[in-house]
Amino acid sequence: MDNHYSILNRLATLEGGHCDRTMNRKRIDSKLTGERASGLVAGRLALDFVNLRILDSPPDGSHDGYSVLVEFLTMSAVIRDTAKPPLLGLWAAAPDETVELLRRAVSFRGALRLIFEARVDGAAILPGWIDPLNEILAYTEGYDRLRPVTERVGGQPEWRLALYARAQGLEWLLTAIARSAAELVAEGPGAPIRKCANPNCGLFFYDDSRTGGRRWCSMASCGNRAKVAAHYRREKRKQ
Repeated sequence: MDNHYSILNRLATLEGGHCDRTMNRKRIDSKLTGERASGLVAGRLALDFVNLRILDSPPDGSHDGYSVLVEFLTMSAVIRDTAKPPLLGLWAAAPDETVELLRRAVSFRGALRLIFEARVDGAAILPGWIDPLNEILAYTEGYDRLRPVTERVGGQPEWRLALYARAQGLEWLLTAIARSAAELVAEGPGAPIRKCANPNCGLFFYDDSRTGGRRWCSMASCGNRAKVAAHYRREKRKQ
């Protein structure tokens, strides 16, 4: 009978997909930049992760929190769409592992928020905030191995490369986010990490605009509301 970890290994094949270390880092960040309409407004994977406010304080054993995390990993191209249903199914099949993943994700996100707040404020990053990041970086996404496909030629199986989980657990799903965060930290104090100018928003984003003067998480939301409010004030002064 399969134990939980053999289940995790099978799920980690991701239909031949790859997580962050195998997938081009810039490709993921460029995908996020191009999908701001979907709610991924930050342009960097780690910043979008910190923007997941449902993870601020999910209740213990929160299925909603785990579902949002899996949805985020899918939207941000860390895992393939085909991996989403079996990963969601792990909530029932491997409850200890999924609850631990959610706990680690919440703690990890809290440390990243402190790091990015410090960057925005021009303050020092404390070593204790880096420790949770390095702990996640220590996990490997997995290793490649050949596995047979269902189609057979002359009675013999064909083969394809698939990714298998190396670590016992699900924390390797967070390593793409950790790598993105580490690269932002390594950019130094000059990294253009910003917070939305809307005081009721406060989402983080990476300012890769030509002028470096981006103020809003998204012009379609906060930027547009600010323009409408400014227009209203101008019209009111004319009266």
